[in-house]
Amino acid sequence: MMKETADFIFRGINSPVEQAEYTWQSPSNIALVKYWGKKGDQLPANASLSFTLSQCVTTTTVIFGKRGSDRQNLQLFLDGEEQKAFGQKAFSFLDKIRGFQPFLQDYHIQIHTKNSFPHSSGIASSASGMSALALCCMSLEKELNGNVDSDFFYEKASFLARIGSGSASRSVYSKFAMWGQHHEYANGSDLYAIQVPEKEVHKDFHTFRDTILLIDQGKKSVSSTVGHSLLDKHPFRDERYQTANNNITELKHILEKGDIEAFGNLVEQEALMLHALMMSGPESFILMKPNTLAVIEKVRNWRTETGTQLFFTLDAGANVHLLYPESAEPIVLEFIQNELIVYCEDKNYICDNVGEGPQQLMP
Repeated sequence: MMKETADFIFRGINSPVEQAEYTWQSPSNIALVKYWGKKGDQLPANASLSFTLSQCVTTTTVIFGKRGSDRQNLQLFLDGEEQKAFGQKAFSFLDKIRGFQPFLQDYHIQIHTKNSFPHSSGIASSASGMSALALCCMSLEKELNGNVDSDFFYEKASFLARIGSGSASRSVYSKFAMWGQHHEYANGSDLYAIQVPEKEVHKDFHTFRDTILLIDQGKKSVSSTVGHSLLDKHPFRDERYQTANNNITELKHILEKGDIEAFGNLVEQEALMLHALMMSGPESFILMKPNTLAVIEKVRNWRTETGTQLFFTLDAGANVHLLYPESAEPIVLEFIQNELIVYCEDKNYICDNVGEGPQQLMP
């Protein structure tokens, strides 16, 4: 049953906790049908569908301690070093969710976080980071209240993560996740993501590979938050939303049938449309790099020559995600080593795959 905002209001403390510590490892995800454009308060203008990654993860430990008399109620450490700017983002997020977790104001909160991949380079570190933080907060809520079942735990974690980063709503689930209202998914919601049932996804997609070519590991020139807002004034805005929702319908049937060729064609169109919107708006910007385009051309030519089911997608950045079935892995990795690695910054790339979702590491 689809939940409303009021369903996520905290139900009260049954077991007081003076201090606690939780560690969650949460993955990034790659959107196949893209979320680009918002409405209202951090709600999607169109539905999106992604698959969860396995190796691109954020590991976050949150220590909830006794609050002192000082005004500093939160500290954030990234890779062991205190980060004031990221700390302010975390404080803003925790302040926004306080209406749903009022107990947070009673603690001094110390956050220790690290990524297994370059931050701010277009691999959705906000998705993995915000989902990991939301899961730690939900672990405390579960301990305080005692009446939080598994379904509610992840639904509310998705709800909270969404407030910090829209794509983070999908990272609390394994394999394939969908966020947004859509007629193909009766329980879909703008407030939180849902897991696409495994029975609705062909077995060939359960082990799909995603090798991420790190074309540019630096910070993006335009943040996703700014990019979303620029779509409001875009002349093709409404057509984009309609196309995205149509693509959700098409992708649902593709996943069920296991049609890898149709899958690849759709995700490539989605990726290029995303970047075309960035380049064609009133305030145009370009996140692709010359090597991004070179890789795309190489991939398309090699696919034609060999008949290998190798496709690409892009997130909001320069890096290229190479998508292919597990059976093609040996020949694709050989192709990367022989022809594509020269386009990667410092010859770096990440071998990833459809993942099993977040893991609680402690306690």
